[in-house]
Amino acid sequence: MADVTAAVAAFLVAGTWLCVSAFPVPGQYVFLAAAIAAGGAVIGRAAASILRRVPPVCTPADRITLVRAVLVACCASLTAAGLLAGVPSGSLLVPLGTAAYLLDAVDGPVARATGTASAAGSRLDTDTDGALVLVLSCAAATVTGPWTLGIGLLYYAFLAAGWFRPSLREPLPPNAARKIIGALQSAALLFALTPGVQRGPGAAAVALALVLLALSFGRDVVELERLRRDNLAAAMHPA
Repeated sequence: MADVTAAVAAFLVAGTWLCVSAFPVPGQYVFLAAAIAAGGAVIGRAAASILRRVPPVCTPADRITLVRAVLVACCASLTAAGLLAGVPSGSLLVPLGTAAYLLDAVDGPVARATGTASAAGSRLDTDTDGALVLVLSCAAATVTGPWTLGIGLLYYAFLAAGWFRPSLREPLPPNAARKIIGALQSAALLFALTPGVQRGPGAAAVALALVLLALSFGRDVVELERLRRDNLAAAMHPA
């Protein structure tokens, strides 16, 4: 509870300060509330992920992921504020997003080094990755076009499909290509959002990332369906 409370408090202080400093506009209260609500959805989901555990424990790796969630929540607030104000949010969004992106390489090794790797920690990490990609895709959509939202929405479409197709909720076998393609999404979006990068190269990087992501999700769906058929066959014809 202390870790979750600290993370939420850190976001409220940092997110409010960032939005007020970066987007000083008249009638700021409604504007600010909407921006904080966007970030609150991110940090709230991360907090709920930990508090739902039985018992509700927070490992050293989870604390790193919570720091990432705070950074992603701040990015969400900046993105929402930029969209509401009709101005780019890249100058502050890019360094915060980059920090959240780079920290993704830390929590996994920490979990393994401390012997605290778990399915719950992996879900928190994956959810935080998905939130970062969604936030960055919303920001990049103003630069490269609305189609960029496809990058951020694919993960959530996959989760939604799992409610109708239980086989899609099964764990996937480890795959190096999946990890590389997943990491490429945030990198491409951050590149497109970097001030000074021309729209053409930025859009090309994002388009390549989107194609690879669609292929990766498609391969995962096929793999999960194959595993389902194999399991059904094994159950019907036991050795």
